[in-house]
Amino acid sequence: MPDRVVATAGDGPQAVRRAKAAAPDVLVLDLNLPGLPGVQVCKQVVHALPDVRVLVLSASGEHADVLEAVKSGATGYLLKSAGSQELLDAVRRTAAGEPVFTPGLAGLVLGEYRRLASEPSSAAPDETGAPQLTDRETEVLRLVAKGLSYKQIAERLVISHRTVQNHVQNTLGKLQLHNRVELVRYAIERGLDDA
Repeated sequence: MPDRVVATAGDGPQAVRRAKAAAPDVLVLDLNLPGLPGVQVCKQVVHALPDVRVLVLSASGEHADVLEAVKSGATGYLLKSAGSQELLDAVRRTAAGEPVFTPGLAGLVLGEYRRLASEPSSAAPDETGAPQLTDRETEVLRLVAKGLSYKQIAERLVISHRTVQNHVQNTLGKLQLHNRVELVRYAIERGLDDA
């Protein structure tokens, strides 16, 4: 599918309306929007269109902003200082389902999920009914949790990029998760990133 812009918006409410109407593969979103903050736009769009992937493009590298964006459903976070080629690459990788973060921010997000995972959960899921993953799916999940791209996982496991994507999609289906960020959270909660 060719890379093309299907809609643009000047404020938050307009961004929500246009995203719902255009249903883009990737929504590139500024957090600082008039009318409705970017995190609210992200929440509303992801709720209405679960398949849309959100790449935040922001001037702020503040930890709170990054974490807030990810918690609201963003799958990536890039600083506006990124070059145009870096932005295009980030959009393509986001469309492919990869979490894309400005270097240094991925570790912050993983660290936060680790912290949350170490806190006792009031509603712990019943482990006996946990879906069974194959050894290969577990291996791919472990590498995803460590922050490797699909390409890096494919090279490490000597399988094709498409096979890695298939394993991730199967795992998402089995675990009833919606995107790679949720998958990473699931893996970290179970300590798979340390294995």
